[in-house]
Amino acid sequence: MKRPEPVQVVKQRRDAALRALVDGVPYIQYLGVTFDRRGDELTGVLPFDEKLIGNPLLPALHGGVTAAFMEMTAVITLSWSYLWEDIESGSLDFDPGGGTRMPRLPKTVDFSVDYLRSGLPRDAYARARINRSGRRYASVHVEGWQDNRDRLFAQATGHFVMPQRR
Repeated sequence: MKRPEPVQVVKQRRDAALRALVDGVPYIQYLGVTFDRRGDELTGVLPFDEKLIGNPLLPALHGGVTAAFMEMTAVITLSWSYLWEDIESGSLDFDPGGGTRMPRLPKTVDFSVDYLRSGLPRDAYARARINRSGRRYASVHVEGWQDNRDRLFAQATGHFVMPQRR
């Protein structure tokens, strides 16, 4: 019987996998987006920065930044879900010294955003829910909020082509 791995080893493997996914998208670093991980659930975090303001008179977050944040949250959450079993089993190791290649990310087919209210000049959060994920196609819904989870400032729906399993 196989002995369970120490909790710290599992945590480090999950953190390394998430870091590899996030580091694989340069625009995520440009916007400063991070992901808070609780088990298999991810929350995207967009820390406020003056460069994110689109309308300085209001001031309000730029709509393109909002859309990009929502789409990135969908793609990373979808990839996280897609790779979860391999990460947990240890068959996919993201040790930088190990030479593991980064898996391909899902490709966006379409992505529509509903802007429900202006994004205020403060941190924003987003969480994606996968409605359907098959071998070739996935459908994802994303909700974005700032101060109150029940008061969304944007929501989005996207459809994605999934990468081929090797």
